[in-house]
Amino acid sequence: MGRTGFVKRETAETSIEVSINLDGTGKSQVDTGIGFFDHMLALFSRHGLFDVNISAKGDLQVDAHHTVEDTGIVLGKAIAEALSDKKSITRYGDALVPMDEALALAVVDISGRPFLVYDVNISSPKTGDFDSELAKEFFRALAFNAGITLHLKLLYGTNTHHIIEAVFKAFARALAKAVRKDERIDGVMSTKGII
Repeated sequence: MGRTGFVKRETAETSIEVSINLDGTGKSQVDTGIGFFDHMLALFSRHGLFDVNISAKGDLQVDAHHTVEDTGIVLGKAIAEALSDKKSITRYGDALVPMDEALALAVVDISGRPFLVYDVNISSPKTGDFDSELAKEFFRALAFNAGITLHLKLLYGTNTHHIIEAVFKAFARALAKAVRKDERIDGVMSTKGII
């Protein structure tokens, strides 16, 4: 069956349901009403080999901010639920991913201490109809609600679509490494005995 999480959240601005299986095969069903964001979430699923279902309805007549941020909140909570006691996970993961001219680095620590370092300089304010700054809002919301330390860095790149895609793919691959189980790990990967 795998390690799964399901979270539903409703506010005056959004209604979001997320399920995730950390031990999946990369299947996804994603509908947020934001085409580019759906594409990023689908490739997160595929490149992390997570099975993900995301349904989000938000106040897109205002803009995409609430929907993107709240999806990060709910996906983060679902990841935390799927990780449960964190027993035998490797805890750390990293990935360096190219997307044409762009190269992105992601490093994850499933630490229980949420933190985000987002060193991704994007000169263009949009890719299509998607506000570039919303990528940071998504990752901040996810990291803080999943309880992970997340470092994201763009080494170089010029095309906004390629940059954001490289970041999402790198994050997916780094998270996949961090949640991988190693039966040699007795309990959790910490001298404290708790994460």
